Amino acid sequence: MTLGNPYRAPTMSPTKKRIQYLKVTALIVAGCLPISNLVHAQWPERPITLVVMYAPGGGTDRVLRTLAGEMSSVTGWRINVVNRPGAAGTLATNFVLNRPNDGYTLLGSSSFGKFARVSGNGQSKSWRDWYFMQAATNLASWSVRPDSPYQTFTDVLAAAKANPGEITISTSGSGGLWHEMAASVAKAAGIELKYVPYGSGQAATLAGLNAEVHIAGGGVHEHIQFVDSGDLVPLQQTGPIDIITENGKLMPSLVNFLPEVREQLPPNGTYDVGIRRDTPIEIIRQVEEAFLAAVNSTIFKTMAEQQRLLIDVLVGEEADRRAAELEAITATMFQELGIPGAKGPEELGLPEADTFEVWWPPENYVPLSL
Repeated sequence: MTLGNPYRAPTMSPTKKRIQYLKVTALIVAGCLPISNLVHAQWPERPITLVVMYAPGGGTDRVLRTLAGEMSSVTGWRINVVNRPGAAGTLATNFVLNRPNDGYTLLGSSSFGKFARVSGNGQSKSWRDWYFMQAATNLASWSVRPDSPYQTFTDVLAAAKANPGEITISTSGSGGLWHEMAASVAKAAGIELKYVPYGSGQAATLAGLNAEVHIAGGGVHEHIQFVDSGDLVPLQQTGPIDIITENGKLMPSLVNFLPEVREQLPPNGTYDVGIRRDTPIEIIRQVEEAFLAAVNSTIFKTMAEQQRLLIDVLVGEEADRRAAELEAITATMFQELGIPGAKGPEELGLPEADTFEVWWPPENYVPLSL
C-alpha cells in the first residue's frame, strides 16, 4: 500500500483541490510559478522550518506566520514556524547558518537581520551569506495621551527646541528599530529627545498610555487600535501619506510637517525571509516562487492592510542592495547616538550612509541569478 509522502500537507478534499488548482493555474498564467517546478520538483521531502528571530506574538512573528501559512497553502509544503529570539536576532541567524544548506531551514527576519551585525553580535553579511526576500515594511508612529500638552507634532517641535533633551519618548530598546526611527525623525526635525528603552514596541506603546513618557514611540500597527479608541492622539507616522483609521481618525504623515524628508528618511523596518546563499539554486528558486505567491495572496494582503503595513516586495539584487543600505544607515545612526557596543560603518566594511550610492555594489559582490 502506498502511503505517500508523510511530510506533505494532509490530503485536500476535491473542492479544496479545485480551489488550489485554480490558484496555482492563475499564478502559472501570471508567470509566477513555472509548471516544471510545481510538477516535477522532488524537494521538499520533509517539513521546512522557518526560524523567526523575535518572540511569539509580536509584529514580526504575526507577519511571518501568515506568510508561512500562505506559502504552505500555495505549494502544499508543510512549514513549521519556531521562534529563537535573542541577541538582536543573532541566535536565530546563527542557528540557520549552522544548519545544512538544503533549504529545509529558513530565516524569518526583520530588516534583514541588520541589528545582529550592527550590535556587534553577528558576523554574517546579508548580501554575501543570504538570499533575502522582502515582503513588506512597517511604519513608525509617535502618539500622546489626550491630556498631553503636546497635541500636534508642531507642539513637540516647539517644546523640544525650547528644552533640548527634556522631552521623553519610549522605544522598543536601546539600539532597536523604534529607537533608530525616533532618532531619525528627531534628527530630520533638528530636535533633541530623551529616549527611554522598553522591552518591545508594545511595551513602549503602553508606556505612553500610562504617562511614563511624554511620547509613545513604536509602530503604527501598535498604536492604531488606541488611536481608534481615543486613548492616544497621533502626532505623526513615517508613511508617505496620511492614514485614516476605521473610526475615521487621522494619523498624519511626517511629510506634512517636514516635506523635505520624503526622500531623506531611511526606509522603515522590513519583514523578510532568508535562505542560505549557498543553497542549490533550484531550491532557492522554488522558495522564491512560493514566497511571491504568498505575498500576493488575499489573506496576506488583508493582514497587511489591517496592520497598516506597506507591501513592498524586493528579491534578488534589489533586496541585497536594500539590506546593505539599511545596515549602513543604522551603523551610521548608532555611531552618532553612541549606542554602547554598536559597530560603526568602517568596522562592518560599510560606507557612511551618505556615500552608499557611490559604494554599491561592493567589491566581490556577485548577484545571484535565478
